[in-house]
Amino acid sequence: MLLLRHCRGLTRVGLLKTQRVQLLHGAVLPVAVCAGSLCARWGSSHGGHESGQYQRRNGPNWRHALAGLLAGTGAVLAYGLHHSQTDLAATTIVQPIAPASSLPIYTQDEVTKHRSVEEGVWVTYKGSVYDITEFVSMHPGGDKILLAAGGALEPFWALYAVHSQDHVLEILSEYKVGELSAEDRRKQQSVKSTDPYSTDPERHPALRINSLKPFNAEPPPEILSDNYITPSAIFFKRNHLPVPQVDPKSYRLQVEGLPGGAPLRLSLEELKTRFPKHTITATLQCAGNRRSEMNKVKQVKGLNWGIAAISNATWSGARLKDVLLAAGYRPEVARQTSHVQFEGLDSDVTGTTYGASIPLNKAVSEEGDVLLAYQMNGEDLPADHGYPVRVVVPGTVGARNVKWLGKIIVSEEESSSHWQQNDYKGFSPATDWDTVDFKSAPAIQELPIQSAITQPAEGAVVERSAEEVTVKGYAWSGGGREVVRVDVSLDGGRTWQVAQLLSSEKGQVPAPSPPPGRAWAWKLWELTAPLPPAAQELEIVCKAVDNSYNMQPDSVAPIWNLRGVLSNAWHRVKVTVKEDEGEQRLL
Repeated sequence: MLLLRHCRGLTRVGLLKTQRVQLLHGAVLPVAVCAGSLCARWGSSHGGHESGQYQRRNGPNWRHALAGLLAGTGAVLAYGLHHSQTDLAATTIVQPIAPASSLPIYTQDEVTKHRSVEEGVWVTYKGSVYDITEFVSMHPGGDKILLAAGGALEPFWALYAVHSQDHVLEILSEYKVGELSAEDRRKQQSVKSTDPYSTDPERHPALRINSLKPFNAEPPPEILSDNYITPSAIFFKRNHLPVPQVDPKSYRLQVEGLPGGAPLRLSLEELKTRFPKHTITATLQCAGNRRSEMNKVKQVKGLNWGIAAISNATWSGARLKDVLLAAGYRPEVARQTSHVQFEGLDSDVTGTTYGASIPLNKAVSEEGDVLLAYQMNGEDLPADHGYPVRVVVPGTVGARNVKWLGKIIVSEEESSSHWQQNDYKGFSPATDWDTVDFKSAPAIQELPIQSAITQPAEGAVVERSAEEVTVKGYAWSGGGREVVRVDVSLDGGRTWQVAQLLSSEKGQVPAPSPPPGRAWAWKLWELTAPLPPAAQELEIVCKAVDNSYNMQPDSVAPIWNLRGVLSNAWHRVKVTVKEDEGEQRLL
């Protein structure tokens, strides 16, 4: 207690002023070393220079960490946590001070009184009370955080499973000031929190889940290449927020930003009847496909996708170009605007919706084939894939193919959405969370050349008596560039063979060429080759080439980046060759 008395920021008056006790690991509290009359870690939340010091020292921690929590964004959260861990290590000494039971007990009514920066911003979580005033006052998105002020965090944190991770809860625990009364805890427990994911659709049990809330999953690789057209049920699922419930009868698509007065509003029926229906076959791929291979080089932030965050489907709907023309688009508009923004109907608790944008020239190009799709594989869009309407931007990263489309905006600027500005961008392997500047890199649009082996799987066993091995996989390139060749090696890249390219359900060989610049769909490929004599293990490798002679890099390390996107190195699979029992006895 002598340490507390000698820290001016922890005098009884100051402590009552902020009602802030930092608690970690039960009965352990972090207290900073004091210098003179100042406490480096602690200070009055309303004092002059102490507040400024707190912002400089701790501002990045909570500003980025909680921004990530509320926005559900791995990049922001990762940046904040990185600095939080660095600052804690540099400025705190952990000392046991008092047991948790010595903390004050507050009623819910007392907590509710603290709903502003002036009165203090308090929240509850699992029966504990936290004062996050100092964070809110420095956070540019403070208004969003105030939605939880005076109440429970659970309804807000239910949006993202990341909140249950230990390191997130540990950061929050620094702001613990007390416990909720037993009576109010019982009341909270008796009221079941509304789960925003409770109305999500059922999913196929074969999907391999990367995240439950929001739901993100991919099909097993061994069945991915069984069908040229991926069945909708196992088409990879990439959601950023809960799946919205949209009434097709009241649905309206709004188009704005064009000359001519009021925005164009279209019902689902009008979209289907006023505009010609077009159908394309197009592959969608997540920017994070094959991220797991980057994790093996060095840990990155993001969902640990395997090789199957990619799928192929037929899409039917109205061309975006036709709808923009109906809304007033004319060629001269291109001199004043450069982007078409899309806003989804999926949103978080703050009302922030998913958004993205594409270049205007892609949107209005006759060869761009951008659709406002209402059908997938000949049926209404499934809920997970954007019912009733989504954008399909063939040749472009999946993140720009906005689902549950609610609004289209023709604009001079890119979308201001987090997912356009602060995510889905590539960086040098030298860039880390200390140096990253998301504004310095362009948003991913077209994706690079890609291929992967779907069969055999890593660690599979091939019988020597089979005398040959069959290798299968997929290949695709962004921007409408056609895959013209896939090379396969059975010995780690020392020697190569050319695989057969397949396309369409009939598995035509050779695959017919699409119109130039409009190769939107993948090509499946296959190679059957003799087993190399005496080989006990095969390192199978594939690499693809497109019609611009773009080729995949041979290894992951040179293309590693902190978000784990654009992972397209040679794909490698190791397989064991099992000798026949008779031959083993002879050996």
